[in-house]
Amino acid sequence: MSYSTQVGEQLLTQLETSISDLCFDIPFIKLHMTLTGILSLYDIQLARLPGAHPDIRDKADQFLSAKRLEGLSELTMKDYALELRIFSQYVSTPINQIATTDIRDYLSHFENLKMSSVSKKLSVLKSFFAWLADEEIIAKDPVRRIKPPKKEQRLPKALTIEELEMIRESCITPRERALVEVFYATGGRLSEIEALNKSDINYQAMSARVIGKGNKEREVYLSYKALYHLKKYVLQRLDDEPALFITERRPYRRVSNRAIQRAIKVIAARTGIQKSIHPHTFRHTFATLTLNNGADLSSVQALLGHSDPATTQVYAQVSESKKREAYRKHLVQ
Repeated sequence: MSYSTQVGEQLLTQLETSISDLCFDIPFIKLHMTLTGILSLYDIQLARLPGAHPDIRDKADQFLSAKRLEGLSELTMKDYALELRIFSQYVSTPINQIATTDIRDYLSHFENLKMSSVSKKLSVLKSFFAWLADEEIIAKDPVRRIKPPKKEQRLPKALTIEELEMIRESCITPRERALVEVFYATGGRLSEIEALNKSDINYQAMSARVIGKGNKEREVYLSYKALYHLKKYVLQRLDDEPALFITERRPYRRVSNRAIQRAIKVIAARTGIQKSIHPHTFRHTFATLTLNNGADLSSVQALLGHSDPATTQVYAQVSESKKREAYRKHLVQ
């Protein structure tokens, strides 16, 4: 696949996602064909600044090959490749002449991006240049002294118990209800749930094995409610597909991440809930409600597959009701 084709597909994906987020009643295949027809009239490529040095792209390819051998997921590899390709368009000097000021100038171009997005770009560059220094391709790491930007202090938007019930009641098909229950009960990531097979479910132990970030396997658990609706969905299927969740129309195949996102948005649209709801919302809800119900932080960290306790800590914000309860229970009057 050529570079321009990859960029065209990336743009098409972004357009489809943005438009489908706003228009629930447009059939996806019709939207895809319309946008494909429009984009076929153009020669699409990422904006290329004059003087981009091929040395960066060569070293980036070596770096990606090394990371692939370390077992990084395909999703992570794609993110790394895209960020390094964009970086190669901005810098016009050989890799061993890039200074800290060049990196800062590059990052400053993204003033309209969220700090979390800029932080992601910096994280990729830190990994890239640290590898270059370890391999002695460069004498000094120019990114080492750059501190990550301060992250926005925003709490993850979890569903309330009432909103969760509204979502459940808005499900029409067995697949919709099974999706909602499995996402909430396991606290799984979208990629983890999408990759599940029927054979991964242990009905006796009420658990499943998922492959998370860094290709790490962990056990997640299913509630009685999740198992009931999952069995109901699987038993009414007449296909031989190994995937746990499949398309609703022939030819049956594993449902894609994007199709799951659309399915959740359609369910959420029926409720009238104003907040944005997507698959990750159920992960936020799982973490928030279990912590508020008394689960300890280390257990929730293990269930979510977080390597850093600080990632889980963001969910440990005590709710107003919990604060009132603690005040009334423990205040000495």
